[in-house]
Amino acid sequence: MAHYLIEVGYTPQSWSSQIDTQANVVERITPALKACGGKIECIYYAFGEVDLVGIMDFKRPEDAAAFGIAVGSSGALRLYRTTPLLSVEQGLESLRKADDVRKVYTPPVTISLVEQKQRTPAR
Repeated sequence: MAHYLIEVGYTPQSWSSQIDTQANVVERITPALKACGGKIECIYYAFGEVDLVGIMDFKRPEDAAAFGIAVGSSGALRLYRTTPLLSVEQGLESLRKADDVRKVYTPPVTISLVEQKQRTPAR
């Protein structure tokens, strides 16, 4: 299973409803997670730009996307972000692969206006 950082910002109406019902967020989202083959690793309320953060596990990126689309389309959120997470080992493997790719990659280059004019055919 892959880990995903989920960041949520509630609308004022959603906060009002949560104050009224005081429902447990874990109990509320678990059925949707299970429907996507996901589970909660950890979850926290926060304050600032985001109101809730969590680490969720999903088998496939499509499952994480389906969860995000479903909850994001509910109208209860002003913000929903999903960030795929890599283990340290996966990060190190990515660095090794990046070293190989860098050897064959040709980046775009910035050229001066003079060089641009020299390369542009006359009309």
